[in-house]
Amino acid sequence: MSKTSLSACIGLGDPNAKLNLYLSNRPDFDFAASHSSIAPLEQGEIFAVGQSCGNGWRKVFNVYAKLIYALPREFFPISPSATSWQHYRDMDLLQSSSNTALIFNSEVFNQQYHLPDNGMHIVMGRTFAATLEMPMTLRWLSHEFAIDTTHKIIVCPYFDYRQLSNAKIIYLVDLISTQMGLTNINTSY
Repeated sequence: MSKTSLSACIGLGDPNAKLNLYLSNRPDFDFAASHSSIAPLEQGEIFAVGQSCGNGWRKVFNVYAKLIYALPREFFPISPSATSWQHYRDMDLLQSSSNTALIFNSEVFNQQYHLPDNGMHIVMGRTFAATLEMPMTLRWLSHEFAIDTTHKIIVCPYFDYRQLSNAKIIYLVDLISTQMGLTNINTSY
């Protein structure tokens, strides 16, 4: 595999993200930044996407914020001013230096790039994962979750309340924490 950075990706958020989320669809929205790579959102754009593109995108952002808020701070420090996952979502998620990214193109997997070593890579949905050229080291833990400890990849349900419930978010936090060798898990959000 040849090595690349996330600069080959198209998405939203921090180009140097520690937590990279991959999904097959993208919002039909005219963002302030050009999206020929990963570009950070501006404050207010998450709300605008939810208003313009519907409840499905609000759920994706909400679940992503809940996940970040539940992660151990030793792996994923957040601003002390983020007093709730909602505040984190509105003030920090997918912005510059947020350490979070949503990636919309699958070339990172399908061109057999070596994923960057800077964090975790989470693929949303078993159906989407099946369309990707996932590493042979991917191991399914259940019909919904898979992990590749070599490449720091986790496959989980789509970020929707019905598919990724609060209990499954905590399970995902446990997988990430175990993968990163952490034990101090924050299960409140």
